[in-house]
Amino acid sequence: MEAGELARIIGIRVRDARVAQGMSLGALARAAGIGKGSLSELERGSRNPNLSTLYALAAALGAPLATLLADRPGAEVAADGIAARLLDVDEGPDAVVEVYRLELAGGVEHRSGAHGAGVVERLLVLNGAVTAGRAGEQRHAAVGELLTWVSDVDHAYRADAGGASALLTVTTPRG
Repeated sequence: MEAGELARIIGIRVRDARVAQGMSLGALARAAGIGKGSLSELERGSRNPNLSTLYALAAALGAPLATLLADRPGAEVAADGIAARLLDVDEGPDAVVEVYRLELAGGVEHRSGAHGAGVVERLLVLNGAVTAGRAGEQRHAAVGELLTWVSDVDHAYRADAGGASALLTVTTPRG
């Protein structure tokens, strides 16, 4: 999927979720900590959102990130030092489970804001090594090791100098 098409789809999904919740553009911008003008451009599809912005919007809307990506496997978003490609979404009766492949640049820390209550992340390192987890509680993992944390607080990911690849699952409880 091309970046322009993805930006358009994301814009529609963000606007639809905002309207469904009865939120004004300004209210969502404040809740997500982004500029109202930036949000307006994003909703029109004229701005390519980065991963940090999308996570902030998803948290403010109480929605999984995959919802904003239109649940389309192959959709890819990035921020400084990190790229995430959506591989799968499983919408069960009790939770939504998103699966991403992460590519992490060496030595660059990516910080993510809090997700909703009860959201759990699991990171399986495929190559390289990663330090990740809740703020102040990060742990280190090498190839084949799994890190798990509740992401209802700020958390971060950082690959060692050579960079890393990992699979990330994000489990968001329903309700």
